[in-house]
Amino acid sequence: MAFGKNFPSGDHYDIIVVGAGPSGTTAARFSALMGSKVLVLEKDRDVGYPVRCGEAVSHEGLVQFLQPDPKWIASTVRYFKLVAPNGKVIKPNIEGYGYILERRIFDYELAKIAVECGAEVVTKAYVNGLILNDGKVEGVKVLLNNTEQVEIRAKIVIGADGVESRVGRWAGLDTTCKLQDMESAAQMTLTNIDVEPDTCYFYFGEKVAPGGYLWVFPKGKNTANVGIGIAGIYGRQRHALSYLEEFIEKNFPGASILTVIAGGVPCAKTAERIVTKGLMLVGDAAHQVNPVSGGGIISGMIGGKLAGQIAGQAIREKNLDLIFKYQEEWHKVLGQRHERYYKIKQFIYKFSDEKLNQIADELEKVPYEKLTLKTLFMTAVKAQPSLLIEVAKLFL
Repeated sequence: MAFGKNFPSGDHYDIIVVGAGPSGTTAARFSALMGSKVLVLEKDRDVGYPVRCGEAVSHEGLVQFLQPDPKWIASTVRYFKLVAPNGKVIKPNIEGYGYILERRIFDYELAKIAVECGAEVVTKAYVNGLILNDGKVEGVKVLLNNTEQVEIRAKIVIGADGVESRVGRWAGLDTTCKLQDMESAAQMTLTNIDVEPDTCYFYFGEKVAPGGYLWVFPKGKNTANVGIGIAGIYGRQRHALSYLEEFIEKNFPGASILTVIAGGVPCAKTAERIVTKGLMLVGDAAHQVNPVSGGGIISGMIGGKLAGQIAGQAIREKNLDLIFKYQEEWHKVLGQRHERYYKIKQFIYKFSDEKLNQIADELEKVPYEKLTLKTLFMTAVKAQPSLLIEVAKLFL
């Protein structure tokens, strides 16, 4: 991967990807595989830093893209435990397993794969504008190494630049997220704590995480990511970090804090438009996060793969209008599913502590082998017949 590469203004690529997170490097990988000349621009000094999420992925989702490697897996997770406001613990049968990643290593590996497939990756490359011609995106303006301003042209630009994408806004796309859909999130990586290395914990309740949940994701025997996401309307009243600090003080008083991060997570439906002339959006930039869980690594990579393949096809066939089919393809593959999750989220995130405790009481009576995620959702929304249909469609 190049560092501080000097580009002559006017240098030309088939595809430029802005952002070297998982969705961006996946887009680069699959467009490069189709023979496109691809450049990835990352504003930070290092790919994979800073880490901005809980680092959890499913095995099923991961193996679509690469095989698990111990060097970037901190824990293998086989169980979930859901903790109600009254402390009652529900252990659903998740019918599969997943991993807690070491994102710094994982993201770096994805970038290496993209390079091996033919893409170029350049760090310390801050994209601060687009080259526009009659409303069509034809490249980017970049500050290299904080010193040199250049223009780099491309037939297609893929924006993978995160929440409320500036690249998308510059091209005229609405990438803002409504306050009620933007979760206020914070996370600490703790060590010197007692955790179950194969179990993820989720805590619910108005006093713990209003309009969201708090998580404990193990990273080995004595380390974990402990984080929280709360609805934006609550985040304005009290910062998510204060809820998290209160929880840690109570549950992990002897912990040492290794990292602290905070930010926003777009738990919304996919952005209304994720493609325009010369530009496609992927990952958080396109609001491709699961609205219920807030998980976005795998869904962002799925979006990246779709965008990369369609962009590569458009270059190969010399028909740039082909990129407009990306919106429809995303909707069929995952976007429609996320819309159903969004409807369910709007309902269940308003539950009172009393309602959450009632649901826990009902679920406690269900035998473990029958306590699937479908059963959990069905129990949660049974008072809303229209949502029962949405849940059924999700798990068909």
